[in-house]
Amino acid sequence: MCLAVPGKIESIRGEDFARVARVDFSGIKKEISLAYVPEANIGDYVLVHVGFAISKIDEGEAKQVFEYLAQMGQTGGTLVGSPEELKL
Repeated sequence: MCLAVPGKIESIRGEDFARVARVDFSGIKKEISLAYVPEANIGDYVLVHVGFAISKIDEGEAKQVFEYLAQMGQTGGTLVGSPEELKL
């Protein structure tokens, strides 16, 4: 199963394919490659998978995903449902 997590770009360094952003994931900050999203700028929200930003998303979508992740945390991080329901 692949999971991409939204984060907000706080700063950017480098140029072209070497652009690296410092991204805030609700308080956890990581450096992320912007090679696949060259149009991303400071203040944008991006979806991140294995250290790479793979697309830009709007703030509303990002907040909705943060709410889903918070709800999962309230259930102990356990997915609820059968494998068929979860399409695993």
